Amino acid sequence: MSRRFEGFAYMRGFIWCLAAVLILVISPSVSAQKNKKNKNADTSSQPAAPAPALPDTQELEEDIGQMLAGFQLGDVEMMHKYYADNVTFVSGAYEPPLIGWQNYVPVYQRERSSFPAMQLNRKNTLIFTHGDVAWAMYQWEFDSTYNGQPYSVRGQTTLIFNKVGGNWLIVHNHTSEVIPTASPVPPQQAPPAGNAPRP
Repeated sequence: MSRRFEGFAYMRGFIWCLAAVLILVISPSVSAQKNKKNKNADTSSQPAAPAPALPDTQELEEDIGQMLAGFQLGDVEMMHKYYADNVTFVSGAYEPPLIGWQNYVPVYQRERSSFPAMQLNRKNTLIFTHGDVAWAMYQWEFDSTYNGQPYSVRGQTTLIFNKVGGNWLIVHNHTSEVIPTASPVPPQQAPPAGNAPRP
């Protein structure tokens, strides 16, 4: 009986040693996983590295899209983000160029008030850069209503940009409407020449 008891005690001691060894083996692994989780948590709370800068042509493409979104929404502040204060505007109408953002805004707002909603589709955009100067050309189709009737015009725009403080700003906008040979809107319902907002 004492041998049996000794065997049992020996077995119990062996189990305790085995448990202690397992605890020692598992603890560093759990600790390492915990540290790994904490390390991941620490890096996620740190600000992300800034995204790499876009190539100039891609940045300009996006800027034109955002400027035209502001144009369609009637959001003057959104548009102004992409225009220099001393910008010049030339329209397809025979009128003097507008000089300065502050002179353009009232004209834009007056013209836009004639069109309750508008859709402007841009296509065939070409963008060129040379140092801190760039230019873009595109065609556009403008759809809206005027005096309750459908109104559509097409045209083209050339924008000249200058890079100021890391941002491209439009310093010149030349927009011309292409006059169709047959007017899609009867003359009595068409707005006066040059009355459509300049995209």
